[in-house]
Order: sequence, then structure tokens, then C-alpha cells
Amino acid sequence: MPRRQDGPWLDDAAGRLIRPYTVSGGRTRPTAPLDLLSLVMATGTAPQAHLGPEHTMALGLCDGPTSVAEIAAHLRLPAVVTKVLLSDLVDCGALTARAPRFHDTPTDRSLLEAVLDGLRRRL
Repeated sequence: MPRRQDGPWLDDAAGRLIRPYTVSGGRTRPTAPLDLLSLVMATGTAPQAHLGPEHTMALGLCDGPTSVAEIAAHLRLPAVVTKVLLSDLVDCGALTARAPRFHDTPTDRSLLEAVLDGLRRRL
């Protein structure tokens, strides 16, 4: 008998059981402006509309500020599908979303040079 792993989407023998576009209802664009580093967090408000089990699983991962990328990894769904699910939850008031905070200089040249130097030494 095939063993299921990580919920209803994967099966050892069959692979992905539900296509990602099915999870998002065929939608490919989120309504909320989310990127991979956006942080989402549950508001404590229960969604009024009936949402699918994927929405419930995503909401369960948002007890504290969590990045879209991290949620996508936990759900094992493509980022665009995860963004659509999360934007549904933002739209119904169950989640809040905010852009990541960067320092005044998001690309610190000295830090990048130090990383490059370290990489060169390893080669």
C-alpha cells in the first residue's frame, strides 16, 4: 500500500496527486502585493468564506510573522500558488501582510565583498 507523505498532495508511488493550479482555483496572480520575503501573520479573525484545506494549512503556519517563502516550503507548493492562497486570507481579514524591512542600504557593499572574498578562498 502506498504511503502518503506530508498530507494529501503527495504519494510515494504516484507523486503529486493534486496539480498546484487546482489548489489556487486556476488563478496565477495574487490580489495582495506579496513577494517571497513578505511577512504574513494571522490576525485571529476566522475567515467568513469557506476556504479549502490548503488555506487552513497555510493559516496554521502563520502564528507569528512568517515569510511567504517559508510557507511555500512547508506546504510544498510553488510560490505563486502560495501567494494566491495567502492573498485570499489577507482579503478576508484572516492575515496581515507587510513588506520585509531593509536597512537604509539593502545591499551593503562591504558585506558582499567579504562574502565574495570568502568564496574565492574556498575555490
